Amino acid sequence: MLRWLIGGGREPQGLAEKSPLQTIGEEQTQNPYTELLVLKAHHDIVRFLVQLDDYRFASAGDDGIVVVWNAQTGEKLLELNGHTQKITAIITFPSLESCEEKNQLILTASADRTVIVWDGDTTRQVQRISCFQSTVKCLTVLQRLDVWLSGGNDLCVWNRKLDLLCKTSHLSDTGKKHQGISALVEIPKNCVVAAVGKELIIFRLVAPTEGSLEWDILEVKRLLDHQDNILSLINVNDLSFVTGSHVGELIIWDALDWTMQAYERNFWDPSPQLDTQQEIKLCQKSNDISIHHFTCDEENVFAAVGRGLYVYSLQMKRVIACQKTAHDSNVLHVARLPNRQLISCSEDGSVRIWELREKQQLAAEPVPTGFFNMWGFGRVSKQASQPVKKQQENATSCSLELIGDLIGHSSSVEMFLYFEDHGLVTCSADHLIILWKNGERESGLRSLRLFQKLEENGDLYLAV
Repeated sequence: MLRWLIGGGREPQGLAEKSPLQTIGEEQTQNPYTELLVLKAHHDIVRFLVQLDDYRFASAGDDGIVVVWNAQTGEKLLELNGHTQKITAIITFPSLESCEEKNQLILTASADRTVIVWDGDTTRQVQRISCFQSTVKCLTVLQRLDVWLSGGNDLCVWNRKLDLLCKTSHLSDTGKKHQGISALVEIPKNCVVAAVGKELIIFRLVAPTEGSLEWDILEVKRLLDHQDNILSLINVNDLSFVTGSHVGELIIWDALDWTMQAYERNFWDPSPQLDTQQEIKLCQKSNDISIHHFTCDEENVFAAVGRGLYVYSLQMKRVIACQKTAHDSNVLHVARLPNRQLISCSEDGSVRIWELREKQQLAAEPVPTGFFNMWGFGRVSKQASQPVKKQQENATSCSLELIGDLIGHSSSVEMFLYFEDHGLVTCSADHLIILWKNGERESGLRSLRLFQKLEENGDLYLAV
């Protein structure tokens, strides 16, 4: 469907032709993205995309440049130059709703050990902060407190005026040096959770009071349940957050008391011939089960695990759907679209659209008891599997069906943005950004503009 636009389909990579990769024909009837615009401005890997408003987005990457684009037309609006090395994080800092003057800031961190604050409207450089002793790897905004945080080898708290309010001492997980913070999210009670190596550290922010005019940040707890480095950390809702590790551990946490709500580890289907944990470990590469990214809705957590996609039900506390080989290479980013659809991008250069469909599990179909067992590993005995099978005979499970395959990039697709009215934006290691458009919608808009132009010139009435 789209392949003719860019000169051919995706070539198999390595032994990919032997993998059970789901494919789709040229006639992708459920795929709306039939037109594309290729945007060129960067000179190195484009790693980040951030939405600025309903029609603008910014891109950033290893060339140290930030580019602002029009999401409808693909027009390059502005180029922001200030960093001397690759950009490591980018976020927006909206103004408070109570503030009359709406002034959105753009914050960018770089390997040059600086953070630059830009005016989101004029895009002028407001200030350059260069007091960091290490690279800032993540940025987050606490909108309610009107502050923002930078995470690297220490955690710093800043206000909108760019005053440093407080900071922690050097951070690393137990027994490791120079690990630093790799991810940050806000949780209730003026707290944040930071991923440092394989540990989670809970910090509490203490705002000024009548008794004390100064801010403070206190370490209140360390969670040591992960066995390897934490790669993914997001909020599920106001009451819980989820983490994923390099060795495929998915943990749901209570955001109020910081206890573990659920644990999932078995992100593969052990072969019947392999009866021991050691044999299963030997047949798996750790990279095949690394959890690179999460997204979620009210019911499910969607996880990018190795080359696969997994749907984990928060209510049932188990995986309800999966595509173990969704792509030829590691899945780097996943997001939920309307109408029970999911989109994923990969190191293999592809972007794929999936639909989550319910299916009735047949009573005669054996339940894979060795697959995704909660709190367990490997196969269980035949006797132990009977109650599970009986319980799930009439249960509804789901499947992920491929409905779209967007082939346009020639290298790893790092992430994407979804605009309800303007389409899909992807960025890649090929230095390009592609704006994927709903062909039917764009055709209708072109026809509408043509009629409007004819009406303005009076040609429409002459034609009638």
